Amino acid sequence: MSDDFVRVAEAGAVPVGKGRIYQVGRRSIAVFNVEGELHAIDNICPHVGGPLGEGQLEGTTIYCPWHQWPFDVTTGCLERPPDMKVARFGVKVEGGDLLLSPTPQE
Repeated sequence: MSDDFVRVAEAGAVPVGKGRIYQVGRRSIAVFNVEGELHAIDNICPHVGGPLGEGQLEGTTIYCPWHQWPFDVTTGCLERPPDMKVARFGVKVEGGDLLLSPTPQE
C-alpha cells in the first residue's frame, strides 16, 4: 500500500452507519463508517457499475443500490459468491482530516 494518502474531507464527514463517495485521482472510492471504524472500497459494483457508496449499509454489508449485490466493506468480498470482490483502500484520520490511499490494498 502506498504511503501517499490524500485528504478528501474533514474527520467525521462520514456518519456512523453511512457511506460517502470521494474521488481520488481517477478512482471513485466509497468510505463507510461501521460503528466508528472507517472502511474504504471501490465505489463501482462489478456487476453493472452501480455506486456502492449510495447503497444501504447493514452492519458490515453494503447492498448495491441497483441490484442489491451484498459486499462486505471490511474485505471487499461479495457475500455470494465470496470469490468476487472489489478493491479495498487505506483510510485514516489525522489531525482532523479524513485521508484515503489512492492505491488499492493487497
